[in-house]
Amino acid sequence: MRISNQGAGDEPEINLVPLIDVILVLIIFFVITTTFDSRSTLQLQLPSASSEPAADPVQSLSVLINADGRYFVGDQEVLRTDIDALKQALATAAGEDRSRPVLLRADARTPHQAVVTALDALGQLGFRRISIATAPEQRR
Repeated sequence: MRISNQGAGDEPEINLVPLIDVILVLIIFFVITTTFDSRSTLQLQLPSASSEPAADPVQSLSVLINADGRYFVGDQEVLRTDIDALKQALATAAGEDRSRPVLLRADARTPHQAVVTALDALGQLGFRRISIATAPEQRR
């Protein structure tokens, strides 16, 4: 009777699939948890400024538009609502200074066309520093 040893012919092998899975999980963990500090690579010398306010602050030009679409430049009402009358009032109030900041204040119920007309008149006259005033949202 011949007794064969069937277990003696098997060669041991190492399964690499679970090892690769563990290594990939470790790589992903280290990539996600690593912080990248880009500020340390840039060597910048920031400019300095004095904290004193400007000696002569420029007064901004105020343009108000009420709910009916009527224009007020400074404290003077513009009698007509067309763009030519508004441009003439703006040119009179500002003089030759087109670098002067302009604060545009419009009522929330103002027709959209009135605001666009005011912005158009300011742009045609050469004003570039235009701010639109808003009110903070009220909490309920």
